[in-house]
Amino acid sequence: MIEILLVISLIGIMVLAVMSFQLLKRDPTPLWDQAKIKIDGIERNQERLERTLKEELSRNRDEAGNSSRNLREEMTNSLRSFNDSLLNQMQKISSLQNEQFGTFTQQLNTLTQSNEQRLEKMRLTVEEKLKSLQEDNAQKLEKMRETVDEKLHATLEKRLGESFKLVSERLELVHKGLGEMQSLAVGVGDLKKVLSNVKTRGILGEFQLGSILEQILAPEQYAKNVATKKGSRENVEFAIILPGKDDNGAVVYLPLDSKFPAENYHNLLEAYEHGDHAAIEEASKQLEATIKKCAKDIRDKYLDPPGTTDFGIMFLPFEGLYAEVVKRTGLIEILQRDFKVIITGPTTLAAILNSLQMGFRTLAIEKRSSEVWTLLSAVKTEFGKFGDILEKTQKKLQEASNTIEDAAKKSRNIEKRLKNVQVLTTADTPPLLADADEQ
Repeated sequence: MIEILLVISLIGIMVLAVMSFQLLKRDPTPLWDQAKIKIDGIERNQERLERTLKEELSRNRDEAGNSSRNLREEMTNSLRSFNDSLLNQMQKISSLQNEQFGTFTQQLNTLTQSNEQRLEKMRLTVEEKLKSLQEDNAQKLEKMRETVDEKLHATLEKRLGESFKLVSERLELVHKGLGEMQSLAVGVGDLKKVLSNVKTRGILGEFQLGSILEQILAPEQYAKNVATKKGSRENVEFAIILPGKDDNGAVVYLPLDSKFPAENYHNLLEAYEHGDHAAIEEASKQLEATIKKCAKDIRDKYLDPPGTTDFGIMFLPFEGLYAEVVKRTGLIEILQRDFKVIITGPTTLAAILNSLQMGFRTLAIEKRSSEVWTLLSAVKTEFGKFGDILEKTQKKLQEASNTIEDAAKKSRNIEKRLKNVQVLTTADTPPLLADADEQ
């Protein structure tokens, strides 16, 4: 309401202002008086309007205060009545819950008593069943125990008998093994005595070298105890016979000599077992010096080109000894360069001999190439004759095929003519035909 009055007053002021401005534009002097009169009227109207507005505002405040006071009283009354109603409801609900809880408690007590009675009955029943089951199980367990005792006693006696028998057999085997160990110890002692003898060690290496040569080469491809150097009485243990450059039957020997420095090798193995680096180095140096001395002996005693090759082969009978010699830095090169000697073990010697064997076979093939050529010529001639025989055979087979084809045609013609002839059973067949069929 107040906003509407303010808007109306503002509109009136604007209308008066516009009218005053229009009047001033026409005649300023008389219009000024009129305008002043109208302005005074407007001011009085404005004052009345302000008083009216103030009065209206005062009434509105009073009405608003009365309305809010009435509203507070109504709300207070409503809240009071709501609280009273809520308290009544809560009291009713509480009393109802108490009644229901009492009923539930009674029912729960009744149910508890009933369950206790049932559980007591079940407990008694279960105890009776368990007692009966225990008695039954005790009887069965007693029977099982008796049965198990009987079987266990029998099994135990059987197993003990077998075990005693097995132990007796094993003890007998152990006794035999101890006897064999004693025999082995005696054999090892004998072997140690054999190896401690220089001459016997040489025979052992010579025997092993001869065995390898016998397995790989033919008897005519190597010689034993040969004096390879002219004017010398020193005989090398073995020498491989190589063909000479000329065809006059001259041969070239490749000397092979076995060496076994057992003392030096034994000292080196003992140094390895003790882990003494200084002793290992000292034993290795002694072994190297011995190998060089052996290589010098081979060079001076057995090498005599052109009757022999310009190098010889030193055979070491054990792979471990050969590995120790090869392991020495530069020793192989020194032996080949200064002493013209190649070091081999059992495996490397076998490889070298196999290579020589292949060379011997190649040489034999080259020497007998003319015989092979003659044989191939004869085979070619015989193969030509064989071709003629095959051609004749083919003609005979063709004639036989033609004869068989003619017989087949005649057989088909006979079958066509006999097609309509009635077939007799076996019972109706004349005896003559039956006898002919049987024959």
